[in-house]
Amino acid sequence: MSELSQLSPQPLWDIFAKICSIPHPSHHEEELAQHIMGWAKEKGLFVDRDAVGNILIRKAATAGMENRKPVVLQAHLDMVPQKNNDTVHDFAKDPIQPYIDGEWVKARGTTLGADNGIGMASALAVLADDSVEHGPLEVLLTMTEETGMDGAFGLQAGWLQADILINTDSEEEGEIYMGCAGGIDFTSNLNLTREAIPAGFQNVKLTLKGLKGGHSGGDIHLGLGNANKLLARFLAVHAAELDLRLVDFNGGTLRNAIPREAFATVAVSADKAEQLKTQVATYLDILKNELSIKEKNLTIVLEPATTDKGALNAQSRDSFVHLLNATPNGVIRNSDVAKGVVETSLNVGVVTMTDDNVEIHCLIRSLIDSGKDYVVSMLESLGKLAGAKTQPKGGYPGWQPDASSPVMQLVRETYQRLFNKTPNIQVIHAGLECGLFKKPYPQMDMVSIGPTITGPHSPDEQVHIESVGQYWTLLTELLKAIPQK
Repeated sequence: MSELSQLSPQPLWDIFAKICSIPHPSHHEEELAQHIMGWAKEKGLFVDRDAVGNILIRKAATAGMENRKPVVLQAHLDMVPQKNNDTVHDFAKDPIQPYIDGEWVKARGTTLGADNGIGMASALAVLADDSVEHGPLEVLLTMTEETGMDGAFGLQAGWLQADILINTDSEEEGEIYMGCAGGIDFTSNLNLTREAIPAGFQNVKLTLKGLKGGHSGGDIHLGLGNANKLLARFLAVHAAELDLRLVDFNGGTLRNAIPREAFATVAVSADKAEQLKTQVATYLDILKNELSIKEKNLTIVLEPATTDKGALNAQSRDSFVHLLNATPNGVIRNSDVAKGVVETSLNVGVVTMTDDNVEIHCLIRSLIDSGKDYVVSMLESLGKLAGAKTQPKGGYPGWQPDASSPVMQLVRETYQRLFNKTPNIQVIHAGLECGLFKKPYPQMDMVSIGPTITGPHSPDEQVHIESVGQYWTLLTELLKAIPQK
């Protein structure tokens, strides 16, 4: 049995442990999906699947509650795959290894997948526990939320019967979410020209690592270091000065995770090798001074490298380095309406260089469409100045807050009654699927709740044990309190 079996509520934690044992990073959710469908069929529940792979499970109402408004509990099947540099783990094959550390559940060297595994486990636990009282109930598990909200985009009208949707993808106990940011991907592609590295040059690899990383929405306001931006900053100042011949640059792994590491291979003339070492050491001191509170493990490693590639010519090098250095990152504007919430941001998430091209992949988020449009226009202008081909794609809408939402009022009243304190009504600067659900189900009343999860999208991800119990109490009492049609 899992170590998590000692935790309460046990059915939820047992299901979460099982979810952790089945690999389910984005685009690799099928094994978990098949397991859940088989599990539901064994319990005699109605199970269906749509064209994009979303799973729908239905459970009849508790006796005497058939006339309540039908509810759908919603979670996504996939998790973000991030690991520490010294952790050997294949997310497509290896199970997550959760463990208890005091008040928290963490994973050994990887993301935990509490985002959104705890929410998924809670929905399945409601199905499994006949002591939970509820009206007509559906559970919707969507595909590939983390890399493009594929399941939410593909959700068809008429499939769900519910009047109320409870999204389980929030990450702060005591907060009720009634709105979220929309987003759009943006890529800049720059053609590269290479030339031979001159004689007398030696290849070295610059590795900037040790950053915390984190969620590119929920953590964007924290002032964390972005490895792509920090390494580009060094090259923008010193590449021409030291006549560095740039051979390679890669950084980040996901557009919705703040990049923790970036790598550059450069060739430097023998007479400037010591100067490069000095400048790297000086720059590291500068960064440690600037980021000493946020990024205590930041380091830059300079080591010999071997490569058979040519280097970018000066024009390609400078166009790329200055484009990346000039690309904005982080908070663009805070909201005037939702106090304390970021309105518009972007994350310079992934930089990928090949022989003849480099791609900079950003994720833009905003509570308002004009905010997204503004950042897109900035990046398009930068692309034109640098001679890059730019493309915004995969835009998804935000979830417009509804202050008069009956289910939001019910959650607030239920929370107040249970815990004798008033919850915070929030708008989250992250992408929840609710905005997309509103297109096929415009009349559906929606709310988002969840336990406390910190460090999502990074190997520091952890879920607070006590908050899971509080969330479970709120969820089950809320289902009991759903009004009649």
